Amino acid sequence: MKFRRTLMSLLAAMMVWGSYPYSEAGAATVTTGTIQYGVNFRTAPSTSSSVVRMIGKGEEVVVLSQHNSAWYRVQDVFGTIGYISTDSKYLKINEPVQAPSEGGGTGGANASIVASVSFRTGPSTSASRIRYLSKGEQVTVTGQYNSYWYEVKDSKGQTGYVSTDTQYIRVTGQIGGGGPSQPSQPTPPTNGAGSQIEAVIAAGMNYLGTPYEYGSSRNDTSTFDCSDLIRQMFKDALGIVLPADSRGQGDYVRDKSSVTTDWRQLKRGDLMFFMDYKGTSASLYSGKKSFSDKISHAAIYLGDGKVLHTYSKDSGGVRTDSIAGKHWEYRFLYGGSAL
Repeated sequence: MKFRRTLMSLLAAMMVWGSYPYSEAGAATVTTGTIQYGVNFRTAPSTSSSVVRMIGKGEEVVVLSQHNSAWYRVQDVFGTIGYISTDSKYLKINEPVQAPSEGGGTGGANASIVASVSFRTGPSTSASRIRYLSKGEQVTVTGQYNSYWYEVKDSKGQTGYVSTDTQYIRVTGQIGGGGPSQPSQPTPPTNGAGSQIEAVIAAGMNYLGTPYEYGSSRNDTSTFDCSDLIRQMFKDALGIVLPADSRGQGDYVRDKSSVTTDWRQLKRGDLMFFMDYKGTSASLYSGKKSFSDKISHAAIYLGDGKVLHTYSKDSGGVRTDSIAGKHWEYRFLYGGSAL
């Protein structure tokens, strides 16, 4: 079983690298932590060591050991081992859970898919998408990995992960499995783009709630308009300086990569470009021309129909939104990668 092989690897690593900090020695338990705030994931327990990537809010890590009072040794969802700060501002330690035994945890709760949702190989929007689960499809929830992800099995017996958001899935009955399930390990991106994308998104999440200002200064981070936020995210995370306005960013993406006019084909971290607001009805945008209509807004795609952006003072500044069935979906012109 894939989970058992992963667990054995983790337990072997604990024996080599030190005692497990939050469980009785020798017990078959797994201690995880949930990232509370974007944090640097380093190659060694020192702020002068290289940064592997920035781990974003909501991501789950396995805590392998505590190096000292300042550093945890952890493993991320890609299987990479490194160090993060022990500061509770960044990491919340979860209760140790008993690892399921071979043949255990076969039960589950029935669930219905409420709206099309990504079915992924691991509990992360960076994990590979197996396919989209369709509205009305029936699945079995075999465990809840954390507050963001269910482990589910579809009608063909394929196991994967879906969002716990009730706009996508409705669960009936008791979820089985005896606690969170250990994730299957996603295939790490071969070109490092996945780590770069996560660093960019984590940088943006650090600005949640920052006030909106049209034409905000590109020289400080006290306020943002939409393109200024995108520009600052890439600058903070990767040192890449994008064009200062949304139309320039749109041209940059078109020159850099293939683009799509179907937002459901976007990947996490892709930039999205939108036309002017005309109203909430889809019919008002029926005549849009994706590559000739004027771009008036930019956002970054988070996956599963969610975006990170900023667009008005009244909306509260930098925020995340779902776009499906809303004017954002109708206004979307095209999107693609800036990397």
